[in-house]
Amino acid sequence: MAQAASSPRGDFVLGVFGGSGLYDLPGLTDVRERTLDTPFGAPSGPVVVGRVGATTVAFLARHGRGHRFSPSEINYRANVHAFKQLGVSRVLSISAVGSLRDSIAPGDLVLVDQFIDKTHGRASSFFGQGIVGHVSFADPVCLEWARVVAQAAALGDETPDGGAGRRLHLTGTYVCMEGPQFSTRAESNLHRSWGADVIGMTAATEAKLVREAEMCFALLALSTDYDCWRADEAAVTVGSVVEVLKANVARAEAIVVALASLGGAAKPQLCSCGRAAEQAILTAREAVSPEARQRLATLYGRYL
Repeated sequence: MAQAASSPRGDFVLGVFGGSGLYDLPGLTDVRERTLDTPFGAPSGPVVVGRVGATTVAFLARHGRGHRFSPSEINYRANVHAFKQLGVSRVLSISAVGSLRDSIAPGDLVLVDQFIDKTHGRASSFFGQGIVGHVSFADPVCLEWARVVAQAAALGDETPDGGAGRRLHLTGTYVCMEGPQFSTRAESNLHRSWGADVIGMTAATEAKLVREAEMCFALLALSTDYDCWRADEAAVTVGSVVEVLKANVARAEAIVVALASLGGAAKPQLCSCGRAAEQAILTAREAVSPEARQRLATLYGRYL
């Protein structure tokens, strides 16, 4: 059966979901593109693989080059499976969000630790089509991995363009909406009443699939606006989002470089993410079809 690949040197492999701007990381060497196929179709585009010091880093622009796929059109399963094929063990998702709190200003960063998923109609599980599985998702983010990301953020702020002075919030609840439209004011205020802190359109789906794929997941959310709940603020527009997002890119880059530079020290040792599906599969093994076994071989071959 096919198994997940490993890094050529058997070391830490970091996967980053984000925008194409991150491909220009300072210190990124041995850059190459990998065009992969998966049992779930094609990813959003080629995976850009390089090295920062001793760490292999794989980047995938979730919306494709040129931002061609809407949040509902992204092939999330293929994107996550591509990382698994490349031996990625820790995933950092970098995503723009709207703020639902006065305390989270545009330009701030949030290490999200909880989700409210309002999406519908997306393929958000590798299970189905003849095999049933349920992974634990009470704590959707690997808290140990998130602590490492917070450590990298502190290191990143020490660089000249690291963005020191912008706040990093260590917890937050993310509402994942279907989109592609932004919220109505009534929706925005409803989300605030739920206790949510930020809102976006992609990260909950990524978190679910990364957990099923038995990789660690952390989300670095870049606050770009106040959504539309503040009466004294103009309603969010694409232009306003992009303007703030560009200002945040340098800090995101500095954090990724710092995270990669931690190398082996960045690998959580105590989390159970690498065994998330060990007890998840309910289907009797003799009832799993050959087609399902082949489709899931890279993910769950050791269990089937």
